[in-house]
Amino acid sequence: MARQRSNLDEIFRGIEEAGSIDSYVDAQLRDRGFLIERRATDDMSKRELARYKQQLKDEAAERRRLAADAWRAYKTRNIVFLGEGVFWNDALDYDRWDLENAESRAAENELPPLTSPRQLAEALELTISELRGLAYHRDAATSVNYRRFTIPKRDGAERAIWAPLPRLMKSQRWILRNVAEKLLVHGATHGFLAGRSILTNAKVHVGSQIVLKVDVKDFFPTVTYPRVKGVFRRAGYREQIATLLALLCTESPREVVCENGKTMYVSLGPRCLPQGAPTSPALTNVICLRMDRRLSGLAKKFGWRYTRYADDMTFSFPTGADGATKLGALMGLIRRVVADEGFTVHPDKTRVARSGGRQSVTGLVVNGDGAPRVPRKMRRKVRAAVHNAKQGKPLKGDETQSTIEGYIAYIAMTDRALADRLLTDLLGEE
Repeated sequence: MARQRSNLDEIFRGIEEAGSIDSYVDAQLRDRGFLIERRATDDMSKRELARYKQQLKDEAAERRRLAADAWRAYKTRNIVFLGEGVFWNDALDYDRWDLENAESRAAENELPPLTSPRQLAEALELTISELRGLAYHRDAATSVNYRRFTIPKRDGAERAIWAPLPRLMKSQRWILRNVAEKLLVHGATHGFLAGRSILTNAKVHVGSQIVLKVDVKDFFPTVTYPRVKGVFRRAGYREQIATLLALLCTESPREVVCENGKTMYVSLGPRCLPQGAPTSPALTNVICLRMDRRLSGLAKKFGWRYTRYADDMTFSFPTGADGATKLGALMGLIRRVVADEGFTVHPDKTRVARSGGRQSVTGLVVNGDGAPRVPRKMRRKVRAAVHNAKQGKPLKGDETQSTIEGYIAYIAMTDRALADRLLTDLLGEE
């Protein structure tokens, strides 16, 4: 393997010196005595003609062999092709959509300097061939770099999760840590950020006359490959690197089709952020920066408060605030801004909760002036499960000690004292 790689490296150096694959092949044919000068055949004898034809055949065979080796060597250092519908040019060193000060912008964002596919491959600890394989797009594929499974939604339907396989997962985590997490997001964003949580999101809306909850429809599928590529370009990367990073972070929604014992993964639409990739939430936060700015400004103008946790947007009108709530006008403008930014408000998931009823934000109750808290129904459920476990009674449904401990950890986020008591009772500690 090492000898083969060394041989390919030597061939690639020859290609670079010659200037192109064709020039390299011609030079090799000449050096090895295979390049035949073309001559008129009219005056050749049969023997001379046969010999001339054989020489041409030998040259053609050697040309094919050299060209195949040259292409193998070339593809170890160059991407070459990334699939139908994906623009790629190995020789491209400038694109009109590149930022004029791209490298300076990347440095300002404290991003790793990446100016060539080879640099990116080395950063991801991949070969060029492996990088090409992870980024390659196919409308119909016999295998993909994701594993599909489903989880239940609250309405009983199933949500498809596409989890990246280990090699792609490792690359996406590198992009997350070194690029996506370093880009600017709005202060109203509380999802998937260090130091932010469903609790910090809910705290903003404590003590409200009205809580308005708005959901974005098809959040991740709406963020398509061109939008993701735009994030990386604005961050300070040029065409080639932005293309590769965007392909590594997106995938087409696919249907799994089995026919005649063969499994195919068929594209159902354009590449977008997969639900299950570690980079998807961070990239949506970056993409929603302008929308968050506009909605935050809109809320402030009307005397409301605004936060967003992933695709859940929450607006609240504080108790004791002066003036009319102007709820109808606000809702109309929210829809307009969201549509303006390339998203759609889910028509069936807009909720208005007034102070007379239960107000919850990202699952936590925010009624009154106290801190957000876990709903009473959940606390009762956990108390009952802990009691049954302590008494040696069988647990209900899919409950296990691990799930009960998870519920207790959830309660600990808002009520540490209660969580400590429940955990002590569950583990039988004094």
